[in-house]
Amino acid sequence: MSTRSRCSAAALTFGILANAAFAESPNLGRVAAPEELAAWDISIGPDGTGLPPGKGTPQRGETVYVAKCLACHGEKGAGKPNDALAGGRGTLVGDQVPVKTVGSFWPYATTLFDYVRRAMPLNRSKSLRDDEVYAVVAYLLRLNGVIEENETIDAATLPKVRMPNADGFVPFARGK
Repeated sequence: MSTRSRCSAAALTFGILANAAFAESPNLGRVAAPEELAAWDISIGPDGTGLPPGKGTPQRGETVYVAKCLACHGEKGAGKPNDALAGGRGTLVGDQVPVKTVGSFWPYATTLFDYVRRAMPLNRSKSLRDDEVYAVVAYLLRLNGVIEENETIDAATLPKVRMPNADGFVPFARGK
């Protein structure tokens, strides 16, 4: 058999096998139900779109923080063994080493809520109730001097919080 004939036979065999593979589905899995998708669709936009009901205060947040965050983020968010959550203001400019914390770096308070709700605590992500997330966020905002001790954070107030680095990011204009 010539090389050309072998190549033609191989292409024909490949075509037949590919057609057979794509002709029938192995019927693995199923289409997810809307309520199943809703449990994973927990993104929060900068404008607060998607924030759940609930509320929290810095005082309640300190209690939650001590119980569930302190071991990784240290006393009053000072860091060690993991990232510092407080301090660092003014370190993003000049020649000093930047310290990226909630108060120095994050542009939106709603992003903080989204991250804490989705990823913390590290060993039990998505285990905090919404009221606990609001409380921890309120505590972290208070530690960073963003809100006052007596403020309550909820879906109406959180998007209105003006973060110190809100103007520190340049919007990305997508090409059309």
